[in-house]
Amino acid sequence: MISLQGFFHKELMYLSTMKKNIIITGTSRGIGYELVGLLADTEHQVLALSRNEVPVSGMGVTNCHCFPCDITDANDIKKVPTFIKEHWGSVDVLINNSGYLVNKPFAKLKKEDFQYSYEVNVFGAAALTQAVLPFMDKKGHVVNISSMGGIQGSMKFPGLAAYSSSKGAIITLTEVLAEEYKESGPSFNALALGAVQTEMLEEAFPGYKAPVTAKEMAQYILDFSLTGQQHYNGKTLQVSSGTP
Repeated sequence: MISLQGFFHKELMYLSTMKKNIIITGTSRGIGYELVGLLADTEHQVLALSRNEVPVSGMGVTNCHCFPCDITDANDIKKVPTFIKEHWGSVDVLINNSGYLVNKPFAKLKKEDFQYSYEVNVFGAAALTQAVLPFMDKKGHVVNISSMGGIQGSMKFPGLAAYSSSKGAIITLTEVLAEEYKESGPSFNALALGAVQTEMLEEAFPGYKAPVTAKEMAQYILDFSLTGQQHYNGKTLQVSSGTP
């Protein structure tokens, strides 16, 4: 007789191997780029979105489509439902991974710093989600990539007022959407990441070495995106092995 734990393990393994249509933003580098690499030559179909399509298009991945898409541009957002209608018809997973990080003392932050942080980290993710939702059903999963800096009560770092506050906003948005769509789906969850060794981190904190590589975090995000909706909705999982 199979144990309950064994049953759920087999169920999750089955769900993770079912063919899915997956949209990922912020794929030109870092975690997003590694996500595309992990999905290369699998049974899944991937739409990789970033302002710069060159890194992904250069991978030559047969199951991956890509085109330039700035999620802060309404005209670029319109390309996404057009693609879905023409090529897929439906979407199973949306990973809102695009992020913008500015590290400045609060006194030196300009309105534009706050505005662009929210444009990318909140408004852009919301606009893309609105565009994709008509193609998702009850079994779908929207995963918003947040930060430990956006968690209430977590350790905060000077210089990240714009970034951390925007990442807190995407967490709240995730919770509200999960409630709003709990009957019809899809599920909405957020992952609050600790420090990950990416180009964005290096630019903001030169010389700092994170305990987790972009590829390692990408693998975790991918696994959660494919199966997490079976057990979570409206939740924020803290994905950090240290401080931050």
